[in-house]
Amino acid sequence: MAHLPARTAGLPATADPESRSYTPALISLSVLYFMMGFITCLNDTLVPFFKKGFSLSYAQSSLVQFYFFLTYGLMSVPAGRIVGKTGYKRGMVAGFGMAAVGALLFYPASLLHEYSLFLAALFILAVGIVLLQVAANPYITVLGPARTASSRLTLIQGVGSVGTTTAPVFGAWFLLGPLRQAQAGSEAVRYPYLGIAALLLVIALAVGRLRLPAVGPAKPDSTEAEPRSMFGFRNLRFGIGGIFFYVGAEVTVGTFLTNYIADTLAIPESEANGFVSFYWGGMLVGRLAGAWLLQRIRPQNALAFCAAAAFLLIGVSVGTAGYVAVWSLIAVGLFNSVMFAIIFSLSVSGLGRYTTRASGLLSTAIAGGAVVSYFQGVLIDLSGWAVAFSLPMLCYIYILFYGLDGYKTNRSGSGS
Repeated sequence: MAHLPARTAGLPATADPESRSYTPALISLSVLYFMMGFITCLNDTLVPFFKKGFSLSYAQSSLVQFYFFLTYGLMSVPAGRIVGKTGYKRGMVAGFGMAAVGALLFYPASLLHEYSLFLAALFILAVGIVLLQVAANPYITVLGPARTASSRLTLIQGVGSVGTTTAPVFGAWFLLGPLRQAQAGSEAVRYPYLGIAALLLVIALAVGRLRLPAVGPAKPDSTEAEPRSMFGFRNLRFGIGGIFFYVGAEVTVGTFLTNYIADTLAIPESEANGFVSFYWGGMLVGRLAGAWLLQRIRPQNALAFCAAAAFLLIGVSVGTAGYVAVWSLIAVGLFNSVMFAIIFSLSVSGLGRYTTRASGLLSTAIAGGAVVSYFQGVLIDLSGWAVAFSLPMLCYIYILFYGLDGYKTNRSGSGS
């Protein structure tokens, strides 16, 4: 089984990736990931919030995630081109600025109490998040030795998990709590999102003033001829599916976890939403532990094990009841923790000058969060929870395949 290549990637010719210190840059990127995690996970609270406030079906409420993650499918490739021309730093600044605009638009949407306006605001906010993802993910993988790329990305995403863990608590207190009292309206989102917009603008200004290390395009392996197309890389082709199905499964579980717990335990949504913090908290613990473990074990082995564990836990959840069902599904978060970083790192391994473009393509696959979550909502409306959760289980089967075989870098010819 192949290892991540140990060659230098994306550094100036005079740089020594073993000796250079990237700690200041990685700390700055941690703030970026915290905000991305917080904003993205807050959508999990918006789903039950809008479902109740606008009297929506599960499929209709899932449009929050659909429009948010659809942006990845539409904008990731253009974002990759933008970052390729402007550089990682300017791409991050633009991403924070665009996300701030989207958050600001929550204010007029709440004044008019129009669900469609909220979806439009989420779409614009997501454009900013896409820019951040496309700029930050490959930047982290090339900001040091290639062999520790999975560990490094997992560690930074662990900081992002602090944001995903606090978002449900924030949402339960500031969004679902007031909605439960008022029983209607969308005023509760007005000022929290104004505060988020202000914070995003401050971070954009701060990042713009930072002196981040400059990295150039990665060099191809000297032992192999580089394909004329990035689709000549087998690991990338299957990795696109891996990202699609992983994000689809992760988002689907997080999106409907509040309603699933509320139905399973017969408790209010505001109380059930507090449990969601444990789901994202499991990802925080897993990522911090994974940053250490991935320096000692093969990433593909960890991916296969985690995919199998997530599959089994969902099976236990839908086959039981009460707190066993709830905690089994929450535990999926622990095994989700390292999947994205491993799939992404294995997918761009050995891509050389195609790395930035491939990042845009892989980010396009994050649209799986839109597709899988929407069809999950349809299945819940039609058949109930047990049948609906077969969808993320199928996603984990594909991820298991990628960890066992799909990650291998054998190339299918020279491409075209």
